[in-house]
Amino acid sequence: MKHEYKETLLYVENLSVAYDNTVIIKDITLVEKDVVREGIHCTGQVVAFVGRSGRGKSTFFKALTGLVPSNSGKILIRDFKNKEPNAAKSVKEGDIGFVDQKYTLFRHKTVTEALKFSLRKTTLSITEKEEKIKKYLQEWGLENCADKYPNELSGGQRQRTAILEQLFSSDKFIVLDEPFSGLDVGNIVEVKKSFELLSAASDFNTVIFSTHDIELAIELAQTIYVIGHPTINGKKENYGTIVAKYDLRDMGLAWKDYCEDHQKLSKEIIHQMMIS
Repeated sequence: MKHEYKETLLYVENLSVAYDNTVIIKDITLVEKDVVREGIHCTGQVVAFVGRSGRGKSTFFKALTGLVPSNSGKILIRDFKNKEPNAAKSVKEGDIGFVDQKYTLFRHKTVTEALKFSLRKTTLSITEKEEKIKKYLQEWGLENCADKYPNELSGGQRQRTAILEQLFSSDKFIVLDEPFSGLDVGNIVEVKKSFELLSAASDFNTVIFSTHDIELAIELAQTIYVIGHPTINGKKENYGTIVAKYDLRDMGLAWKDYCEDHQKLSKEIIHQMMIS
């Protein structure tokens, strides 16, 4: 199926983060663009990051979302308030939604109250906010949870609420740290559905997630980055950086049922992870 690369949505250049003079990640550079598919109304971007433990994926995500300062480099995202083509802005905390593994929610707010709070910075009227919340609760299968508190929700319902909270406050960008970790089969299906709903909501929606499950990464993402320790001049460094990138769209593997070519790719990615 034909696809076309349009505006730049995310631009990262030479990003480095160090804690107490210990470099955790270094020289991370990537560009993600809006992709338009022929005959498809909406298709957001899904980007996966894989790599062995301790390679800096979580640190990268925290820097990407403005939760930790970077030592060098720049992170730019599309500025949707500016109508000029390719208008960009530097990332500040809150620009990119971040969903951690615990799906942290306000304990004393119902689902509806939490979502209203997420929309507090928007210019929507009270009626428009209520309509938006109602629409999303319906689409995301959370209508029966509108007046429930977090302790009354299932794991899947908590996660969907956490995703919506972040999506409402950050608009088009959302980062999920290990969203499939420790989930049973039923909840994994729920999270996959959330990804589909996010992608279908807007062409510009960009979902970035990390996982140890390579097959899930291949199934859900159109771009996969491997973060590992690079070997430079024969010496293995102990900081994390991007050691490989796979664009499944250009490889003809995106938006297709899992097949033998996907299996070959899975083996190649695992090999790349093991040597870095």
